[in-house]
Parts: sequence; C-alpha cells; structure tokens
Amino acid sequence: MEARQSLVTYLEELKADRSFMERVTYMKTMEATVGKYAPFPKEMPERLRQALEKRGITSLYRHQELAFRTVQGGASTVIVTPTASGKTYCFNLPILSHLLAHPNARALYLYPTKALAQDQNSELLELIDEMEAPIRCFTYDGDTSPTIRTKVRKAGNIVITNPDMLHSGILPHHTKWIELFENLSHIVIDELHTYRGVFGSHVANVIRRLRRICRYYGSDPIFIMTSATIANPQELAERLTEKKVQLIDDNGAPTGRKHFIVYQPPIVNAQLGIRRSATLETKQLASRFIKKKFQTIVFARSRVRVEVLLTYLRSLIRHELGPKSIEGYRGGYLPTERRDIERRLRKGEITGIVSTNALELGVDIGQLQVCIMNGYPGTIASLWQQAGRAGRRQDDALIILVASSGMLDQYVAERPELFLNQSPEAARLDPDNLIIAVDHIKCAAFELPFRQGETFGTLETEDILEYLVEERVLHQRGERYYWMNDAFPAHGISLRSSDQENVIIVDQTEVPNRVIGEMDTFSAMTLLHDEAIYLHGADQYQVEALDFEEKKAFVRAVDVDYYTDANFSVELSVLDEDECYTNGVFSVARGDVSVRGMATMFKKIKFGTHENIGSGPIHLPEREIHTTGVWFSLPETSTSSTELEQVLEGVANSLRRVAPLYLMCDASDVFVVPQVKATHTQKPTIYLYDRYPGGVGLAASIYKQRTIMLRAARDSIETCPCLDGCPACIGMIGVSDEKERTIRMLAEMETEL
Repeated sequence: MEARQSLVTYLEELKADRSFMERVTYMKTMEATVGKYAPFPKEMPERLRQALEKRGITSLYRHQELAFRTVQGGASTVIVTPTASGKTYCFNLPILSHLLAHPNARALYLYPTKALAQDQNSELLELIDEMEAPIRCFTYDGDTSPTIRTKVRKAGNIVITNPDMLHSGILPHHTKWIELFENLSHIVIDELHTYRGVFGSHVANVIRRLRRICRYYGSDPIFIMTSATIANPQELAERLTEKKVQLIDDNGAPTGRKHFIVYQPPIVNAQLGIRRSATLETKQLASRFIKKKFQTIVFARSRVRVEVLLTYLRSLIRHELGPKSIEGYRGGYLPTERRDIERRLRKGEITGIVSTNALELGVDIGQLQVCIMNGYPGTIASLWQQAGRAGRRQDDALIILVASSGMLDQYVAERPELFLNQSPEAARLDPDNLIIAVDHIKCAAFELPFRQGETFGTLETEDILEYLVEERVLHQRGERYYWMNDAFPAHGISLRSSDQENVIIVDQTEVPNRVIGEMDTFSAMTLLHDEAIYLHGADQYQVEALDFEEKKAFVRAVDVDYYTDANFSVELSVLDEDECYTNGVFSVARGDVSVRGMATMFKKIKFGTHENIGSGPIHLPEREIHTTGVWFSLPETSTSSTELEQVLEGVANSLRRVAPLYLMCDASDVFVVPQVKATHTQKPTIYLYDRYPGGVGLAASIYKQRTIMLRAARDSIETCPCLDGCPACIGMIGVSDEKERTIRMLAEMETEL
C-alpha cells in the first residue's frame, strides 16, 4: 500500500509541475475493476485443490473455471484476457487434473522463447511439489544436456519447449519420442498473438507436421492457447492449428488503476514543426522515476535505441543508485545474461530496465510501477502489452507514451482516444505461403513418407510433391513419396527470419574469442560493419572486421563519445503482376518483386546532442530477396521532377506510416520505394513491399484496404497543425505547398482507385 500511495502522491506532484503538464496532451485514469470468481470445479482432484489452498487460493477467476470445464469437455480453447490475469492456471489446472487421473498421459507446452519456457517450468515444478504428485516436468531446449534429454523422452509427463526445438529437435526424431506422441493429450500454445507474420506462418506449418505425426501414432491432442488482446484471436487460433476452437475472453481477474499519459516533447522550431528528441525526453522522464526508486521499464523501438538510452540513464543515476541498478534487455544478449537480468528484476535488485519489445511477453519480471514508451510501439496490441508490464499485481501503475516527431507517433498523440478505445489489430499469417510450405513439406517427408493424395493440413500437395520429385529431393515409389536427399532439412530452415544463421560477436579486447552476443545477418549489415560502434549493455565496442562467410564479427572495447548509424539503399523491380486495377490514368497493382539492398555509408552520432560528427563508407555485398509488393502508379504532370519527387515522398511516407494501423505488423515490416519514373510502369510509382522473402500477405492486405488507408493518410496530413509539412505528416520539413499538393494527390488516388 505504501508503494501505491507514494506513486499516486508523486503523480500529483507531477500534475502540479507546470513544465511537465505543458507537454502532456492527454491524461486519463482507468479505474480498478473488481474480480469475478467461481468455486473450484467438482472434477478438480483433491490434491490439486489442497495445493492451491496452500497458496491461499480458495476459488478461481471465472475465466479460469470456464477454461477448466471447456478443456475437460474435450474442446480446444483460446483464452484472451489481460496481462497478469492468471492465464497460466487456465491450462495448468485441467492438464494436471488429467495427468493425475491418467498417469501415462503426456502434455506438450510451447512457448515462443526459451526464457518463458524456463519460467513456466519453475512455476509448474513448485505446484507439482506441493501436490506431492508423481508428475515429471522438463524443459527441452538447446541448453538441455544429452543425459537429461534421454530422461525427458522416456519419462516426461509435461515437456516444455519452443517451436524452434519442436521443429528441428523433436519432430525429425519422432521415433525417439514414441511415448510422447502415443499418449499426447494436450498441447499448450502460450502467447498466441506472437505467432503472426513470417514466424506465425512457419509455426502453423510446424503444427501441421506435429498433428501429422500425432495421427501416425494414434493421438489427437486438445489445444489450449492463451493470447493478449488482438482483434481476431479465435480466427488466429484456428488458422494456426486448423482445428475448431472455443473462445474465452470474459476476464474475471481484478485489475489495478492505471494512469495513462501522452507526452509531447517541446517544439523547438514552431514553423517547421520540429520537436525535441523523444529519446532525450525519455531519458529525463525515466531518470526522475528511477531516482525516486520506482521500478521502471522503458521500451524502445530498436536495439541501438535501447543501448543509447541505457548509456544515458546509467550516466545520470550512477552516483545515486549505482550503474547496475539499471540494465538493458534485447535480442542479441546471451541467454545466461538475459536470465540473470530477469532474476534480478524479480528480486527487486534492478530499479530500471530498458528493453525492446522482447519484454512484452509474459516473462516473470515481478512488479513494475512505471512504464515509459519511447515512441508508439507500432500496434495497439503492443501498446497494451507494454502498458500491462506496470501494475501487474492489482496496484496503481503509470504509463507514459513519449511521442516522437514521426508521423505515426504524432497521429496517435493527436488522437489518443481513438487508440485507447479502438480494437487492437488483427494478426495475420499465411500457412500456405509457398516458400514456407514447401520447406515444411520437405521436413514432413523426412519425418514420414507422403501418401498419394495426402494433404498437408488443408493444403493440397500433389503439385508440390511432383516438383520435389523433379528436383530429386523426393523419390516416388508406388503411391508414396520418400525423402532421398542426404541433407537434414529442418536444420537449414529458420522459423524466425529469412536468415538461416546469426553472426556471432567476438570480443578480442582481453580474452581471445570471447563471445558476447549474436545478431541476424541482415541487421549485421547496418550494425556490425567495419568501424561500427556496437553497444552492448551500454559498453562500447568498435567492429574491427565483419566476416560474412564465417558469420563472425570481431570487436574490441573502446570509449568514445559517439555511436554509429548506417544508411541503407534499396533497388526494386517487378517480377510478376498478380492483380491490377486501372482507370487509364491512375493504377494500383500487386505481385512479386525483387528487392536488392546494400548498406552504403555510416554516420557518427554524438551522444547528448545527436549531431553528425563524421561519416565513412561501408563495403559489403548487396543482398537480394524476392517478395510481394503493391504499387500505385500516378499520372505524369507538368511539374518539375523535384516537385514530383516531393509529392511522391509525401504520399509514400504517409502510406507507410499509416499502414501499421491496419496491419498486424511493425512499421519496419512494410518498406516503401518511390520512383519518379519506374521501369515497370514508366510512370511515377510508389512501391510498398513485405520485407520477408515470399511475402506474408501484407501487400495483398494493402491492396484490399487501399481506399481506407488512403483516406487515413490524407486525414493525418489535413489535421496536422503545421503550415507547409513536417515530420509528423508528410515526412518533410517546410517545403512550400508540398503539404497541400500531397493532400490533393491522396484525395485523387482515393477517388480514382
């Protein structure tokens, strides 16, 4: 109660702070809600009931009790309730009840990350110990020792793993897992909302392979899924598993009071609409709360931004609280490093944490009081996931969204009610994506021969199987297709990205070949090029060499007053056109495109002032992907090429930044290339394309929703208070008449297309 009062008291002090309130454009308090409870189900075993009572639990939340009855009745289920609403019990209680009644039964738990799997294992083991039940629970991931792996295969009632390990470490070796697959009664998929885009499309195909093997061994497990709030959880669950699923979304858990603030950095140039850096404002805000010892989480949009903020905050609070009172958390840190940070957060040893969206997921990091978002996180679903990290135990929480000068942030900041009241986005995945599906059909053929006429989930396979026979990957004998390649297919397929391998980051400062982190090869082009400053836990390293063939970056510790930021150039060409609409003047089309990208140069950005203090070239080979795109072709005008280019830039920027509002994607998932005279159309053209090989349906969705997106883009510019355009509307600053010309062009496109 004391911590809650002190946070509320400090918030009142902030409200009385004139300089703070001048920058607040929106403030709302969402009141606490009371819980809705239900008695323990009669079917719950006595020893499980007693174990819960030892924990002080004498009843269930209503959604937990409904989930128990639904699963007991044999239906697959998806539970959608807020953060910290006890979703774990929704699957643990019915599964433990089933295992107590059927000792030979097995359950498989899938988590998107190893960290979440480790958390769940600890929680389950405690509950099993309290029940004094002969139920054996194990995690199975890349860190599991060979001796433990044998025990897991033979004796694990509950196997906790991740989709990557299921894909490459379990399904290809199913003959070693006969006890699991013959007796598999339940499959848990936690954090369902993370299975979207490329990752979700891959995992949907892994589930197809899993169900195929289950059928071979005579089992048909029930799926239990949990999700944060998204627009289409039932559709996503059924798309992922290809089973009918029952939705439970009536939250019975009490919630604490949340104070939500939208904070605008001050304008430093009114005519041009330029605001002070959101990063510098976030630094000042976060340091105020951390110095007051409110446990605070800061979310940043990129790995570089995490490290920059961490560097700033450590320098500000070093003397008051010590440098280790604040830590960073992002992809690329080694697993041991991340787990140590999670443990120290739970124990309250860390007052501040700066993270990418890696901590949106349900890793147990204890009770946080303040959440500060350095920029709109890209989706409404992510906004509420991040906000849910504060006040997780029914306490008051303060959430501050610091808007950047970017168009999407300003669009949100000017319309906060729209975003606080709007349904989160729909999650999209495409299991039938040809590139992804073919890869997993190869894996499935390695696991079990295909029969002639057999489908892969709902996907017809005849043409694909014949193609693989022609490519001498499969061999047809009679009515069966057998794997005949020497290679092991699953090991060559990454679920997470188009890159099959990460670049290992090797520190050569003192101990030779000390691995300090890793990074996907695409990001390495802009973050690990020669002479780049690589930031890791606020420590600075200079990249001495990037060896793409060996997938290693060699770094050495330095102490400099700058970080680096790289430019990336893109060339695009159309390969094939699938669909087109034209009125003879304007046209819009979608199809397959080739995108060639290259890191060209880097800038040295000074800490504190963010000024450019130097630059240098980058010498790396270009990378090419084939993906899907949508392109808008506009009429040629009599205006100068400079003016035309400005209009194209304005339209392109507005479309790209509005697009994430209508797609379940990050802004970086949709790239844009305006061309004054495109090779394919011979007209001024704006291309928007999926950044992933083969595409994940984003381009097709843009094509279908183009009218509403064009209207939203025009509205965002018309309502911007600047005179001639600014970073918050057309992406350019103070170009005479550019704002009006961009509005007219968008209005014409909306009418004509």
